Amino acid sequence: MANTQPKHGEHYDYIIVGGGTAGCVLANRLSADPKNNVLLLEAGKSDNYHWVHIPVGYLYCIGNPRTDWMMKTAPEAGLNGRSLTYPRGKVLGGCTSVNGMIYMRGQAADYDIWRQLGNPGWGWEDVLPYFLKSEDHHAGDSEMHRGGGEWKVSKQRLTWDILRSVQRGAQEFGIHPRADFNDGNNEGSGFFEVNQKDGVRWNTAKGFLRPAMKRGNLRVLTEAHTHRLLLEGRTVTGVEYHRGGQTHHALARREVLLAAGAINSPKLLELSGIGRPDVLNQHGIKVQHAMEGVGENLQDHLQIRTVYTVKNAKTLNTMANSLFGKAKIAMQYGLARSGPMSMAPSQFGMFTKSRPDLATPDLEYHVQPLSTEKLGDPLHPFPAITVSVCNLRPDSIGASHIQSTDLQQQPDIRLNYLSAETDRAVALASIKQVRKVMTAKALAPHEPQEILPGPDCISDGDILGAVGDIATTIFHPVGTCKMGTDNGAVVDPELKVHGLSGLRVVDASIMPKIVSGNTASPVVMIAEKAADMILAEARVPA
Repeated sequence: MANTQPKHGEHYDYIIVGGGTAGCVLANRLSADPKNNVLLLEAGKSDNYHWVHIPVGYLYCIGNPRTDWMMKTAPEAGLNGRSLTYPRGKVLGGCTSVNGMIYMRGQAADYDIWRQLGNPGWGWEDVLPYFLKSEDHHAGDSEMHRGGGEWKVSKQRLTWDILRSVQRGAQEFGIHPRADFNDGNNEGSGFFEVNQKDGVRWNTAKGFLRPAMKRGNLRVLTEAHTHRLLLEGRTVTGVEYHRGGQTHHALARREVLLAAGAINSPKLLELSGIGRPDVLNQHGIKVQHAMEGVGENLQDHLQIRTVYTVKNAKTLNTMANSLFGKAKIAMQYGLARSGPMSMAPSQFGMFTKSRPDLATPDLEYHVQPLSTEKLGDPLHPFPAITVSVCNLRPDSIGASHIQSTDLQQQPDIRLNYLSAETDRAVALASIKQVRKVMTAKALAPHEPQEILPGPDCISDGDILGAVGDIATTIFHPVGTCKMGTDNGAVVDPELKVHGLSGLRVVDASIMPKIVSGNTASPVVMIAEKAADMILAEARVPA
């Protein structure tokens, strides 16, 4: 639930909607000034739940209404009509309480592109200080890293020989080992660093929110569902939220900060009459402020899972498929916070190019010493590895819009995966690249044999058909309230909503283009930069 600090009535300086990745950072930074009264509203519960903290617990948090919004995508033509489970964290810490824990900034070029799209202050040299600001890197201070911050970055606590064999095999084809994925150029291979402390998940609730909850000027309410923003003309004055069967109004003296994520932030704007008139009219919502870009520009990383059986190698499949093996795994974690229960979903990664003329990598591999038919299914009873690969910069663009005025109904989430010809070409190239790497001499002792998509998929048509059956999201939605100055932009470079005062959006939805890597730490950076801008503006005399 909440902290038990004194209440400040229903008037606050800042109201933060969403206690997830960004919201926890904002709550910490804004309440650091005792003059600021801050309210944080989170629809989910506390992160005081054991599966949040045990790294392998993501398997039990996804698809669990205790921690997940339980969303699904619309059927996707590019995925042969399949609808995908679309997890979103509904808990303090948001997606950092349920995600893969991989610490990744993306590429310097990602942010330079943001700046080139009309967003001054968002280039690599502008955002790097905000990555560094909160970082607590296991190696301490260096040119590219810092120690002592709130956002812990650790080495993983176990290794797998089969993954080192994959690394040696990839090197035969020009994918060389890389010491650091986070210096602005992530090309190469290596073992992911993770947001953990001593083998336990580290989320933004632990790092940022919990220390701030000791302050008397921060009020945190869980199980508080924000229904709409309150407007007076073109000024957002507060929010209406539901909690404990009652409706409440909270008013903001300075600003409302929408940090509900790439799916729920546009939903709340639309429920408040802010968005595309055609969408609002369809549901009988009065248009308070027309904005064509709300809910548009949805981007995500689609991952293709390939599976290979292996010999002469230890994998989690064989370890976990016996009572003795399971007992040993539990003992390893109980005694030393190590072993498979401390694993991130992916341990080893590679960044490379789908074709040689590209300036920077457009493919990310997540390689795992295990295999299943799909996420959440039992492990296969034979030794195998999963070599997943995703297109980092998809051209397929989707949208997310409300389906009704019912707060409990999820939006209509349409990613339009593989609708762009370029994305289909990258998918083909990535499968062929995986197959090439698996023929490496370094892997010969393991005799890898493809079982997914399968050796019968030879023609381009067969491969694309199989991709439609096996590809899945890795849960990186962004872009639905994009930053910029064009007609489709929702927020400006200070993250203020165009045409309105008293409202900013601070989460993954503001990304104009998806970053070339995992998205959690870029959202922490966005919140750090937003907090600085908000506090700087507050210091300027009216």
